[in-house]
Amino acid sequence: MLEKLLVRNAKFEERTIVADGDVLIGQNSKVNYGILAKRVIAGERVHIGGDVIGDEIRFDSFCTIAGDLVSKGDAYIGEFAGIDGKLTVYGDLEIGRNVRIKNGFEARGLITIQNPASVIFFLLLYIMLLFRLGKVEEVFKLLEDVEIEPAIILPEKCSVDVDKIVTTKNADIFDSRLQGTLKARDIYVGRSEIIGCLKGRDVILDDSDVHGFVEGRNVYLLNSSRVGTYVRGDRVYMEKGCIVEGGIIAREGVWIKDDIELKTDFGEEFGVGKREVQKDVSQSVSGDG
Repeated sequence: MLEKLLVRNAKFEERTIVADGDVLIGQNSKVNYGILAKRVIAGERVHIGGDVIGDEIRFDSFCTIAGDLVSKGDAYIGEFAGIDGKLTVYGDLEIGRNVRIKNGFEARGLITIQNPASVIFFLLLYIMLLFRLGKVEEVFKLLEDVEIEPAIILPEKCSVDVDKIVTTKNADIFDSRLQGTLKARDIYVGRSEIIGCLKGRDVILDDSDVHGFVEGRNVYLLNSSRVGTYVRGDRVYMEKGCIVEGGIIAREGVWIKDDIELKTDFGEEFGVGKREVQKDVSQSVSGDG
C-alpha cells in the first residue's frame, strides 16, 4: 500500500501511459491503459488494460495484462498471473507456477520456474511505511540507492480509466498531461495539463491548465493557472493573472491578490512550502463568487 499518487514527466495518451521513468503500482489497482516505461513494478492482483513495455518488468501474483508484455531486460511474473497476449523477454525470465499466457512466450535468457519472491516487493512495503511516517525525502533517497526513478506511483486500490482517476490518497502531479477527472484527497498540480477535472479536499493548481472544473474545500490558483469551466469551494484563493473561464462559487469567500501564500503544508516536500495565507489580501469577494 503506497501512500500517495505521484505522476511526473508522464503523458496519458489515447491508449497508453508514456512515462519517463519507472512505474510502481500498488496491489489491487486497475489501470485501463497500456504502459510504456523504463521499469514497471506491480503488486498483487493488479490489472493492466493494454500492452506493457519496459526495460524491466516485475508483476506479483494474480496480476492480469489484457495485451502483450514485452521486457527489454529481465522479467519476473508471479504465480497465477494472466497475460492475454504474448510474453516477450529479451533477458532472463523468472516465472511462477500456473501462469496463463494466451499467445505463448519467448525468452532469450535463462528461464526459471518458481514464484519470484523478489526483493522489489519487500521494497514496496518499506516505501509504504516511510510514506505513512511522512518521510518522503527518505523514500526518494531509497529509490535513488536502488536506481529506481519513479515517474508514476499508484497507491493500492487505485483506479485509472480514460475518463477518471480515483484514489483515496493524496495526489501530486508534475510536468505531465493527464486525461479524465482526478478524484483524490488533497491534490497538487504543477506545470501540468489536465484534460478533465479535479475533485479533492485541498486543491492547488500551480502554473497549470485544467480543461474542466475544479472542486475542493480550499482551492488555490497560482502562477497564471487556468480553469476551463468553473471553480467551486468553501474558500478560493486566486493570484492575479490566473483565469477561470466560468464562474467561481465559494461559500466563505474568494481572495484575489498579487501573491497567494499557502496555509497548508500539502506539497511541502516538493517545494511548495509550508506558509500561511496572509490576511491583508488586496481584494476579497464574499458570497457565491
